[in-house]
Amino acid sequence: MRIIKVAAASTLAVFITFTTIFSQSGADPRVAAGLDAIRAANLRADLTFLASDSLEGRMSLQRGSEIAIQFIAAEFAKAGLKPLAGGSYLQEMTLIEYRPEPREMRLTLSRAGKDQRFEYVKDFIGTFPYDVTVRAPVVFAGYGVTAPEFGYDDYAGLDAKGKIALVFDHEPQENDPTSIFNGLGNTRHANSRLKILNAQRHGAVGVLVASEPNRKHPSNQERLARIPGITDRITRLPSQALADSEITIPQFSISDALTATLFATSGKKPSDIQSSIDATLKPASTALSDTAVEMRAVNAEHRRALTANVIGVIEGSDQSLKNETVIFSGHYDHDGIREGGIYHGADDNGSGTVGVIELARAFAANPVKPKRTLLFAVFAAEERGLLGSYYYAAHPLRPLETTRAVINFDMIGRNEAPSTQTEGLINIGSDTSNELNLIGTMNSPDYRSVVERENRRVGLSLNYKWDDDAALNVFQRSDQFPFALHDVPAIWWFTGFHPDYHQPTDTVEKINFAKMEKILRLAYLTGWVFADEAKTARFLARPVK
Repeated sequence: MRIIKVAAASTLAVFITFTTIFSQSGADPRVAAGLDAIRAANLRADLTFLASDSLEGRMSLQRGSEIAIQFIAAEFAKAGLKPLAGGSYLQEMTLIEYRPEPREMRLTLSRAGKDQRFEYVKDFIGTFPYDVTVRAPVVFAGYGVTAPEFGYDDYAGLDAKGKIALVFDHEPQENDPTSIFNGLGNTRHANSRLKILNAQRHGAVGVLVASEPNRKHPSNQERLARIPGITDRITRLPSQALADSEITIPQFSISDALTATLFATSGKKPSDIQSSIDATLKPASTALSDTAVEMRAVNAEHRRALTANVIGVIEGSDQSLKNETVIFSGHYDHDGIREGGIYHGADDNGSGTVGVIELARAFAANPVKPKRTLLFAVFAAEERGLLGSYYYAAHPLRPLETTRAVINFDMIGRNEAPSTQTEGLINIGSDTSNELNLIGTMNSPDYRSVVERENRRVGLSLNYKWDDDAALNVFQRSDQFPFALHDVPAIWWFTGFHPDYHQPTDTVEKINFAKMEKILRLAYLTGWVFADEAKTARFLARPVK
């Protein structure tokens, strides 16, 4: 790091310069130089490249993605960030890329000495990175949730060892505004990955996830069906997984009809069972009599390949507090090329990628550095299951227990607009041209307070509606989520869905760069507070409304 010494005679000039900037931006003179460096023109230039035809939609493990990695690393180097992964900006990871063989994917029910085979896609959906066949009795494990902070455990008194666990999706009481979980929204425990890991910890050999029979929203399969081209994306694109994934057992999502069939010997309807759990918050877990299932996953293709998160740091200025970390993050990958169309991903998530780069430049250009260390991370393979951020959370380059906040950008470049994905599920304002959604603040009111305080200087309209979402699973769908699982205050900054979401029409000329600049100025001011003030944001496992 180059140290610039300012002669005493020039001190007054420096002060006058800072004061002038302060009067224009309303910011603390210590941070004004970096704040002023954030420019829409820079964002436009970077995003024009990242979302160009030449990067071919930046599909994970493909050529365009590799170009994006090198571009981000080069920009971090030019800004003067310190590499953290053994002298490199690249935190490499091994992925398994695989494509299921639909004709061999199998779910077979054995009952009364007879086998009944169900159809892939129609009756169940799911993949697994390795060929595997498990056959075992089925136990019903409620919502599959173990949540000590809520005094709730679906596995209490249930022997799931060596069994296949059947669980409802989401979590109890999500239709109840007074639910102990999160009112009408979801908590971390609604996540399917957590349900698999919880079943695994209780000795299960497989998991079947059934949509809640009394749901007031589309199932995951029904929700995905709203996105044009999603069936092609699911069935034709190869899946990816971390080679060292924590998940070691298969999981299939099943249809309502198959759920009813599995419960046929219980003497109870699935809807009545859900109603009982929701009313009493007492588990209804039990073995399903005369019910065994074979789950078989077979892949037509399977390969191992390397990709990387791109990470750089600016070291904190305080000898003690520099051991603590504030993270700015996003993901660089998108959906590649399909049927000759390039899925440019200008908003998703070229916007977040260039946002992280621009903030790295801004903090690097500011003469004064905050007390805590700033880490800038652009993650791999988010579109394939948050793989890069899950990898970082499992292999952190700085301790998660001293990570004080995460500001995650995913789609910060557009104005939210009604689309088939959101129709009937969420209210979208008539004018969102100045609006920013913050997702996850129910677990960190301190974080929210800081953003709101700093926003007085920026003037965005802040919206928290996605914290009350139980239909689209939005809280779980970006790279802040793996950090929230580790009790780190982590919020997704998001300008919302629009009709171009996951379409070839998500292109750079539709980006609202003036709005992006305002969002990044707010993130800069907020990040400075997180990194410099004595008090840090808390993570609350029980959401606060």
